[in-house]
Amino acid sequence: MATVAASLPLRAAARAGPAPSRLPSDAAFFPGRPWQRGLAARGRPREPAGWFRAEALSGGGGGGPPRREPMAPPYNVLITGSTKGIGYALARKFLKAGDNVVICSRSAERVESVASDLKKEFGEQHVWGTVCDVREGKDVKALVDFARDKLEYIDIWINNAGSNAYSYKPLVETSDEALIEVITTNTLGLMLCCREAINMMWNQPRGGHIFNIDGAGSDGRPTPRFAAYGATKRSVVHLTKSLQAELQMNEVNNVVVHNLSPGMVTTDLLMSGATTKQAKFFINILAETPDVVADYLVPNIREIPTKQSMKPTYIRFLTGLKAYSRIFSRIAFGARRNKYVAED
Repeated sequence: MATVAASLPLRAAARAGPAPSRLPSDAAFFPGRPWQRGLAARGRPREPAGWFRAEALSGGGGGGPPRREPMAPPYNVLITGSTKGIGYALARKFLKAGDNVVICSRSAERVESVASDLKKEFGEQHVWGTVCDVREGKDVKALVDFARDKLEYIDIWINNAGSNAYSYKPLVETSDEALIEVITTNTLGLMLCCREAINMMWNQPRGGHIFNIDGAGSDGRPTPRFAAYGATKRSVVHLTKSLQAELQMNEVNNVVVHNLSPGMVTTDLLMSGATTKQAKFFINILAETPDVVADYLVPNIREIPTKQSMKPTYIRFLTGLKAYSRIFSRIAFGARRNKYVAED
């Protein structure tokens, strides 16, 4: 039953309340704010330039709050861990929709190869690729600089980079190296990317949307054989809620952090764990290919800025109703038997 529970999708998550209806003025945002003191200590300017660019666009000097520039497609999109799997499928779907995309991964060879192929298919001026190890703060800062240089701003930032160290075994048998790989990529890497994405986006007149991808364990259910991975994915939901609260309490309403749930995707990471009867059973029933998942997720992601929505959202591909319907169909009619892996 533990394996069954680990494979089922998230329950509905509580949504943060709507952000305040106005952008922060100097007085509202800065005096005595711990966040502002931290930024000043890192040498950032006391006034976020984006507010003043937005005020100038709205006429400025009239005493009213500055307005946020409306977003309109094509969107500028950045996806971490996007040279294979669901990240690559998302990149292709955004490009097919006419958007501009920055891809990245740790492998220079993969970045060069994938970027070259995508440029041939979608055009030189729509795809950019760079090396980034999300575990390194300097790399993530360089990624922001790269995106600004190529596109000036990013509308949609998707934190997809993640790792299970391709290890499915009890925690007591897991090596130090594997644990460090999982935790630094999935937790530290996510925090570094969120920090730099927020710092970039609040200085953009258009603002921006950040999407954190969850995974097995994010609903609190057990993940035997990949306990460390499940623990890091549980922290994704908490981090997203905390960032939503921080942005609201600091009266930042041009940046929103969302959750994105692709469900079970037939990536190398998932398929490397198809070594038990139960794992094969649920992969065949619940998993889908990256292209199928991206075909659903990308239109739902793009709909948020298109509608000018600034409310936190949890977008799920594999809902509870869909999961239980598939399980019933399998038990009753034998549906999806051996769809991806042989069970016998």
